[in-house]
Amino acid sequence: MLNWEEVGGGGAWTGWGSPWKGPDGALGAPLVSASSVHGPGARTTVPRTEMPSKHQIMSLWGLVSQMPPEKLQRLYVDFPHHLRHLLGDWLENQPWEFLVGSDVFCHNMASTLLSATVQHLQASARKQGEGSAILQHISTLESIYQRDPLKLVATFRQILQGEKKAVMEQFRHLPMPFHWKQEELKFNTALQRLQHRVGEIRLLQETLQQGTEAGQVSLHSLIQTPANGTEQSEALASLLQDTVGELEAVQALVLKRIQIWKRQQQLAGNGAPFDESMTLLQERCESLVDIYSQLQQEVGAAGGELEPKTRAALISRLDEVLRILVTSSFLVEKQPPQVLKTQTKFSAGVRFLLGLRFLGASAKLPLVRADMVTEKQARELSMPQGPGAGAESTGEITNNTVPLEISVSGNCCSALFKNLLLKKIKRCERKGTESVTEEKCAVLFSTSFTLGPNKLPIQLQALSLPLVVIVHGNQDNNAKATILWDNAFSEMDRVPFVVAERVPWEKMCETLNLKFMAEVGTNQGLLPEHFLFLAQKIFNDNSLSIEAFQHRSVSWSQFNKEILLGRGFTFWQWFDGVLDLTKRCLKSYWSDRLIIGFISKQYVTSLLLNEPDGTFLLRFSDSEIGGITIAHVIRGQDGSPQIENIQPFSAKDLSIRSLGDRIRDLAQLKNLYPKKPKDEAFRSHYKHEQIGKDGRGYVPAIIKMTVERDQTIPTPEPQMSTTVPTYDLGMAPDSMTMRISPDMVSQVYPPHSHSIPSYQALPLEESVNVLRSFQEPHLQMPNLSEMNLPFDQPHPQGLLPCQPQEHAMSSPESLLCTDVTMGENSCLNQPVGGFTQGTWVGEDMFPPLLPPTEQDLTKLLLEGQGESAGGSLGAQPLLQHSSYGQSGISMSHLDLRANPSW
Repeated sequence: MLNWEEVGGGGAWTGWGSPWKGPDGALGAPLVSASSVHGPGARTTVPRTEMPSKHQIMSLWGLVSQMPPEKLQRLYVDFPHHLRHLLGDWLENQPWEFLVGSDVFCHNMASTLLSATVQHLQASARKQGEGSAILQHISTLESIYQRDPLKLVATFRQILQGEKKAVMEQFRHLPMPFHWKQEELKFNTALQRLQHRVGEIRLLQETLQQGTEAGQVSLHSLIQTPANGTEQSEALASLLQDTVGELEAVQALVLKRIQIWKRQQQLAGNGAPFDESMTLLQERCESLVDIYSQLQQEVGAAGGELEPKTRAALISRLDEVLRILVTSSFLVEKQPPQVLKTQTKFSAGVRFLLGLRFLGASAKLPLVRADMVTEKQARELSMPQGPGAGAESTGEITNNTVPLEISVSGNCCSALFKNLLLKKIKRCERKGTESVTEEKCAVLFSTSFTLGPNKLPIQLQALSLPLVVIVHGNQDNNAKATILWDNAFSEMDRVPFVVAERVPWEKMCETLNLKFMAEVGTNQGLLPEHFLFLAQKIFNDNSLSIEAFQHRSVSWSQFNKEILLGRGFTFWQWFDGVLDLTKRCLKSYWSDRLIIGFISKQYVTSLLLNEPDGTFLLRFSDSEIGGITIAHVIRGQDGSPQIENIQPFSAKDLSIRSLGDRIRDLAQLKNLYPKKPKDEAFRSHYKHEQIGKDGRGYVPAIIKMTVERDQTIPTPEPQMSTTVPTYDLGMAPDSMTMRISPDMVSQVYPPHSHSIPSYQALPLEESVNVLRSFQEPHLQMPNLSEMNLPFDQPHPQGLLPCQPQEHAMSSPESLLCTDVTMGENSCLNQPVGGFTQGTWVGEDMFPPLLPPTEQDLTKLLLEGQGESAGGSLGAQPLLQHSSYGQSGISMSHLDLRANPSW
């Protein structure tokens, strides 16, 4: 169980169902120096990543060192435990696991690693002040392993495998940087092996030309032919074929890494961390082109030593390696917006990783063209015999051609589209009940050029991530749902743009948590209890156990097609409204853990019922999009405790007066649940209020909120009084007309003691929106110019005698809560009161999610924006019964009550 006050910290682990943060730095680790086998790019930096514990655990050794020694004793038989401690995480940064075999390359690498190990042990021993006995022990080990350095490699490989197994049993995961380092070590070792093979081929070529006996002996030692010998020409052909095969295998590693980069780029659309740098990919591609060029030269130099059929097969395989490498190195570096509105400018960019190698000397660089394609056309492009550059565009894009540009300083070849504009879209036939916001398209970037002296034509194409084209802002919300689902649950190398219709609920929790943290801009993610509430909502299931939902799956229809029971909106529309509200007005409150938020009204009642008067908590409205409400304890007339929910506040409400100031206004609110005084919890969120006259000599007018309990409606008077009515600031659409009769007015607005100037004194431009709402000629209005209120607000909703309407989405882009204090640095680690011990489930009770294994790298090594659309519910009938208290804002003598229809 979890005490709310204990929740805090900004780590990457944020509760059950939440993902690990991925690496945010360069990849890999230092390799030992080796003069004959050291390949390019072998020295990189280790990425920084956050782990779920209190410490920064960056390595496998970081977890091993936390384990009880008795669990690891059996691992250190051939290599003493105290020496293993001296090596620390240096050991896992070397390619022990990738030196399999006993050939010359492995032997040379093992000898170099032995020397590096001894040097590191001696340096660590001196640094830690170890005695001469330890140094003597190190020298003894060196003399033992010098006879067979490969034995040291096997010993360390066994130790690392045992440590990984022990860590998996204890912690159920390996550190994410460890996976990245292993992938980098694997590629660098394979590349160095290729370079060594090319050296062997070159030496063999020289031996064949010389035809000397010494050369033949060297040949046998190099390629380790059987005792009965093999013809030198056959040995050369065999060595060339093996080397080309190794080149193809290393190329597969590069292509795999490119796919991982693309997948990470797509997940970044949902808020996942992403290292956008393409330098590492470019270096890998260029290193393979170098190997290709050397092998091509060696095949050409072999001449008559190779049979024509063998030579043709080698050339064909090499050409295919180059073709795949070139076409795969044309990538979309800057994605177009995934929710794209017509008649709106946008930008995008592509990068050709091998452009410097193949286009650096070109007098005229090729043009890149951008065209809109449908899902069907994207599938045709992915087929082996798909259409070429002449694929018909499904939309008219202006400014859609720019040349590739070479940047010597930036060491890249790229094309940037700065002023793209989609003028119109040609819709295709949709499947079943699919709406226009479920129709996915893509931007196809294409170019062509000739390669090499033979003028080999090369066609380059790159598809953007899937996007949804909208023509109106009210489609934005549903379009974002389509993109969120596709980004989160699509597979690599899929058929465009196929995505699962049903996914595990645990995966959905990861996605919602990732989106929430990225969109709001907070380190505080969702907690297990939040996921329980969300599961109850989306599944319409009131089960009280988190485990009841862990193995369930959620469908796309449940996510954003089916209307929630008793509501007028889908699950995503409601959740996106919460995102929008929190991002714009509640970020600092959420980061301070002042908002419980995702909790049902029924559970709030069970939490607060036994608490003292004035205890309150904050939760997101369950029945309104983009609303937050205050639930607090009061005493009824019979003295029994009652839970009252104040009318939810929208972003528009909070732009008038912030949440902190509203809480300060209400004297009946005393302690934030469970027992934290409200001033202590919200003091940093209070707005400083001016005392005395301002610089111009004016006395400030202050808006304050009040909440009125249910009251007896006064008996109607025969005539309306000429005093100020109380105004309702509830949100209602501007286009609605307010109609009211004299007897109804007297019921809603009791007589007020303050007289007002005549209605005729109101200027025309201020009265135009009020004339049609008040039809009674005897009703006089105050001079609005004397009131310091934003009268661009909609008409009072409480005056509308109309029926509820379906929810309408809107997106007030310019509305910002300027009076909300965003003290992020001071508040993130501030302890905040919360649920009592024994009430909520703790984060630490749940095992962390497993990052991918090395074999799972193709599924990605782990881990949006867009304008949120939200809106208020339609107007409710006048004087409808409500379970909420009636809140309002008063200024000076005016009591401005909020909508009683809640």
